[in-house]
Amino acid sequence: MMLYKLSLGNIKKSFKDYAIYFFTLILGVAVFYIFNAIDSQTIMLEVTSSTRAIIDLMISMLSGVSVFVSFILGFLIIYASRFLMKRRHLEFGIYMTLGMSKGSISKILLIETILIGLISLIVGLFLGIIISQTMSIFVANMFEASLTKFAFVLSYPAILKTIGYFSIMYLIVMIFNTINISKCKLIDLINASKKSEKVKLKNPIICLILFILSCISLAYAYYLVLGSDESLQEASEILLPIFIGCVATFVLFWSMSGMILRFVKKIKSFYYKDLNSFTFRQISSKINTTVMSMSVICIMLFLTICILSSALSLKNSLNANLKELAPVDIQFYKTLNIDESYLNNGYTLEQIEDSKITLKENLENLRLDYKKYFKDIVDLNTYTSNDLTLEKTLGSLYSKFHEKYPFMTFDTAEELIKLSDYNKLARLFNKEELALGNNEYIIVADYDTVVDIRNEALKENTAIVIDNQKYFPKIKECVDGFVYISSNHINTGIIVVPDEALENAHPEKNVLTANYNASNEEEKEKIEEKVLALNENEDALKTVLSGSTKMQIKEASVGLGAMITFIGIYLGIIFLITSAALLSLKELSESTDNKNRYQMLRKIGVDEKMIHKSLFMQILIFFLAPLLVALFHSIFGIKFCNKILITMGTDQLLASILITALILVLIYGGYFLITYYSSKWIIDEK
Repeated sequence: MMLYKLSLGNIKKSFKDYAIYFFTLILGVAVFYIFNAIDSQTIMLEVTSSTRAIIDLMISMLSGVSVFVSFILGFLIIYASRFLMKRRHLEFGIYMTLGMSKGSISKILLIETILIGLISLIVGLFLGIIISQTMSIFVANMFEASLTKFAFVLSYPAILKTIGYFSIMYLIVMIFNTINISKCKLIDLINASKKSEKVKLKNPIICLILFILSCISLAYAYYLVLGSDESLQEASEILLPIFIGCVATFVLFWSMSGMILRFVKKIKSFYYKDLNSFTFRQISSKINTTVMSMSVICIMLFLTICILSSALSLKNSLNANLKELAPVDIQFYKTLNIDESYLNNGYTLEQIEDSKITLKENLENLRLDYKKYFKDIVDLNTYTSNDLTLEKTLGSLYSKFHEKYPFMTFDTAEELIKLSDYNKLARLFNKEELALGNNEYIIVADYDTVVDIRNEALKENTAIVIDNQKYFPKIKECVDGFVYISSNHINTGIIVVPDEALENAHPEKNVLTANYNASNEEEKEKIEEKVLALNENEDALKTVLSGSTKMQIKEASVGLGAMITFIGIYLGIIFLITSAALLSLKELSESTDNKNRYQMLRKIGVDEKMIHKSLFMQILIFFLAPLLVALFHSIFGIKFCNKILITMGTDQLLASILITALILVLIYGGYFLITYYSSKWIIDEK
């Protein structure tokens, strides 16, 4: 009972020491519950079976990510416990001087840990449960679903999972604290406040050389991921710039820690003003003793910014793309005139025979009355020629691009379309119609990387040959457009030629594009059901018919975007909490160690306002240093992410960056303010 009262008294007395600890635990518990309660929130959504399957996959992935998150939070709790232990070494020394055994001290810590854990768990769960109710609206918005059954939801599985994971973490912390106490010696505990980390002075010339080398290394890493077209042809090659970036970041902070003070000292009017000499000595000392921590935190902040910005941008861009890239309700396509050589490629004799009839005949055979259910029908053919490949359309530039992009396929036959057919489709897609002379062609494409390649060839006025007739580009760049509906910019190029150029050619594909003959969404859904029911028709297995509907593309696109966004936000927030908490705990530890220095400043007559200003500047620079470097890294990191996701569009990047900035300000800024006020309480203690 006495130990319980002592533990409770310690928590009340040292609440300011536990502020960051409480804040981190409560935030961690709330975030953990919110993302694990999504399963319960999605039950209220009215979605199709395919969207429900995507939601189930997302929930499974979030459960897996939660295991990783629990490890991060576990590491953070242990790190925080180390700070609290260090803060109370003198207290433990006094207990032992008064005759208390190490076992009793361990029991006090055990009771305190349990009480802190229970309080944090209860408050965190309460906060998580409240916030998770609004999550239903967010989830519905992400999946563009109807939320007609909204009700207060309490996710018991999420509560049990949260309690389970945090119980395991606290068990590890208890074991860690017990081991630490058992190793403590009385003399070390009593003198703990007099010990400080050794700071070795660094040679300024070496620091300057390493600083320059780190900047050059970072520039080279940035060049590898963005400036060099020859590199990063394989996924494994990204490891080199990542390794260079990590090492260069560490060297950058190591060299900066030895240069800051020397640089500021040269500006004497600034250095000797107010408490600047004291402030910058403290900053130099802090960075000098936390080089590894600062490097890790910087990289975590970099990951946070890139993950949040890219995830949010991807979701918004996918949704925006749907309006442009899937402007009609349905599209069927099939390969025509397949020969028996395709038997080795998984085709059956029935399918080979089916390739000799048109799409309209297919739909009639499958008993779908397309004239009744479809309107705005555009039926067209596309063509290919083994004599016309990407290599031929690049002309004299082929060798240059083959060397530049060794893994690109250049011997694929180009796809051709008649001008009249393309213009019919353009009218349906609300695109600009084209006009051609007798010996002209235009390339329609929207996949940026290939568009850039083709544009160079078009500027060279590269001719193509069809049926022994030469054709030259009408315009010296690709026209933005597509033939096949999708959620992404994936059209690598379709060549539009005059109708007479393909008079003697055999069609390669038959494409039928249309809208549903319906006046509202409900009627469209009924027609969609009839179309999807074709898959269950036995005769469908005998055809080479394929198709896409706007609703299918939308569901897949929205589902993918939502899944990436949820996982990105989850990981991003956890990384951000961890980074900010590590900085806060390190700064509070420094404030505890330097308490006597502030007392000395008071004794020589420095007023409180000036002391608090010095403390504020130290913490501000300490928080800004890794953030500024991370922001600089992120400029290139986000560009690289967008380079990878270029087919999905990046039009919504500004909005996602602004949302990321808001999250940074709220969480990172919140930790900064709590750290400042907690440090102020520590140095103001009598």
